[in-house]
Amino acid sequence: MHTVHAITTIAYRDFLKFARDRGRIFGSLIFPLIFIGILGGSMNSSLGAKIGYDFLVYVFVGIIAQTMFQSSALGLISLIDDRENDFSQEIFVAPISRYAIVFGKIVGESAVSLAQGLGVLLFVSLMGIRLTVPSAIALLPAAIAGCLLGGAFGLLILTNLKSRRGAEQIFPLILLPQFFLAGVMNPIRELDFPINVLSYISPMRYSVDLARGLFYGASAPYRADYPEVVLASPAFNLVVMTAIFALCLVVGTVRFVRSERNR
Repeated sequence: MHTVHAITTIAYRDFLKFARDRGRIFGSLIFPLIFIGILGGSMNSSLGAKIGYDFLVYVFVGIIAQTMFQSSALGLISLIDDRENDFSQEIFVAPISRYAIVFGKIVGESAVSLAQGLGVLLFVSLMGIRLTVPSAIALLPAAIAGCLLGGAFGLLILTNLKSRRGAEQIFPLILLPQFFLAGVMNPIRELDFPINVLSYISPMRYSVDLARGLFYGASAPYRADYPEVVLASPAFNLVVMTAIFALCLVVGTVRFVRSERNR
């Protein structure tokens, strides 16, 4: 219970910082809506008839998964702020596991990401997407898994960075290619071999495909499109995501704690 209390306290601190930042709340909602509504809608009118399924729905699920993953990964940059303010030094002397401290940060940023995703879901009916209760519920485990994976991946990247400015420059270079390699807005069933290899080693790919597998499997209006849009079974994607999460969490925590000790 002591460890659980530590995790929830650290997570609550990060979520409270988000709730008090109106600019961040607005930005986290407007950009996904732009991608879904404007880009997805315009591309659906030109591609929908050619590819045989509703491209707007395809983009919607991809953007939800990408937002969960990317928001959690970028949220871990706050660890650099904690380091510069010596807050991380203070919590690392607490009598709790280092994994509990880091996991608390990941849980906090995951809660922030889920709040952003919920805000996007409130507007989908205005875009003409038929969101049923089963399909909305099916997105929840995919969103949670994507948030946790993104947070652990962000932690691993963060351990090699020393400043917030460096993080803000490096993270987009790492996350932006995954936007395309994961098939957020573009079908990736048929790719050239080198690009396909990069796609398979992109963590975001499995988060996006898991969300589509669960959504299309639970959504009666779009279930017929399942074979066309889903690349692998949800079970396979979940196993791969669990393995990547464990690897990133262990290696990232060890490296981050070591860097704090060497300061």
